[in-house]
Amino acid sequence: MSVAKVCIIGAGFGGLAAGILLRRAGHTVQLLERAATVGGTWRDNTYPGVACDVRSHLYSLSFAPNPEWSYRYASGPEIQAYIKSIQAHEQLPIRFDSEVRHQEWLGDRWRVTCADEHVEEAQFVVNGIGALRDPLVPDLPGVFEGPQWHSARWDHGVDLAGKRVGVIGTGASAIQVIPGICETAGQVHVFQRTPAWVVPRDDHPYSDLSRWCFRNVPGWMALRRLVIYLQHEVRYPLAFGRLGWASNVFRWALERHIRREAPTLHQQLTPAYQPGCKRILISDDYYPALERSNVHLHGPVVERTASGVRTASGEVELDALVYCTGFRVDEPLGSMEVTGVNGRSLRQVWGNRPRAYLGVTVPDFPNSFGLLGPNTALGHTSVLVMIEAQIRWILQAIELGGDGVLETKSEALADFVGEVDGKIGDQVWMSGCQSWYLSKDGENFTIWPGSTLSYLWRMRTLDPSAFVVSSCAETSTNRG
Repeated sequence: MSVAKVCIIGAGFGGLAAGILLRRAGHTVQLLERAATVGGTWRDNTYPGVACDVRSHLYSLSFAPNPEWSYRYASGPEIQAYIKSIQAHEQLPIRFDSEVRHQEWLGDRWRVTCADEHVEEAQFVVNGIGALRDPLVPDLPGVFEGPQWHSARWDHGVDLAGKRVGVIGTGASAIQVIPGICETAGQVHVFQRTPAWVVPRDDHPYSDLSRWCFRNVPGWMALRRLVIYLQHEVRYPLAFGRLGWASNVFRWALERHIRREAPTLHQQLTPAYQPGCKRILISDDYYPALERSNVHLHGPVVERTASGVRTASGEVELDALVYCTGFRVDEPLGSMEVTGVNGRSLRQVWGNRPRAYLGVTVPDFPNSFGLLGPNTALGHTSVLVMIEAQIRWILQAIELGGDGVLETKSEALADFVGEVDGKIGDQVWMSGCQSWYLSKDGENFTIWPGSTLSYLWRMRTLDPSAFVVSSCAETSTNRG
């Protein structure tokens, strides 16, 4: 097997996992990270109450298990500590404070240019930049003169004790932020556009005996991870499959949960859309927090004012404003430009609907791979399962490419996109709600419409017929 140099963009879970597995396979790797340390979303999100909504032993790398998780659902700081411990152990070559601005295909290799004009050249590129990266702040009219920030850029310099705090949004971050600040803040005003379906978390700490078993009983931690994985997989046909009796029973159970946990607000908190159409959230303390006397639920914000915000019901005065409004998932490249064969721009190729073969490769962008790309996000289990499958598939692709150029056939991409669109047509994501899963044109560009088992089976062996492999000399002649 030939040894390749691989440039990896990003040092979150995906980038680190790629670096470890590629280096173990004998390849030379160089990671570029735009921030000053590893961690990705777990480095950036430090808001009160930040935690994962996937069980700890599944939300970790299979080849780097952690027997010391303190809770069934790990907190953000604990996950970040775990990620940093992986890098400390592996000592991957990472150049920090290196935001990639341009990736350019030169005919036989990639040139990667950073904001500080540092340049890396490599035969292959792996993009592990992640989708939950650049915060989205709504373009609301008016100006609020008090302190304000996005949940992913939490301002720890502002003391919220006794303050009137507004929280815009009721998504995955908001349902953690609100319980995290409601005991400290004087008042918390929650501005809801659309309610979310929330399932119980049932979180609790691992006992000393459990952690001892994870450390000392051979195979126990791997077995536990497998059990958790299978439990999550069972949820897929119940909550995210085709509409039918199972989805109706699931909805009835969630409505009952809302009435029990939020008796005075259940009408405002019960969504009109089917569970699963938008991301299903998980929490034990969100509904109880909303029932507190110092927490107030409002409709959507119409405009900002100098002293607060205005809804259809009137002005709400605030001392601070927090945006829990998600990320720019429809702009996966951010400010980065990627130029492929004959100067083709990936941004222009994608337009409003990013497409990639198996979520990993794009025609006319040879020797380039993406992690957790289009149509490989999930709503029911750990994305790390998908990422690891993709990295092992990428290893096969690099071996197939050898010292030459590996290009995805346009027909292979078209067949994959057609398959994805055909599967999702009658599933819950297309049942009528607006969500970040869909493009502006209503097309699914994010979700894998199946179980992870089906994706893992698909990724176990690379199909050589989906690619054209040529030597660098041939490529230079043909493109010249």
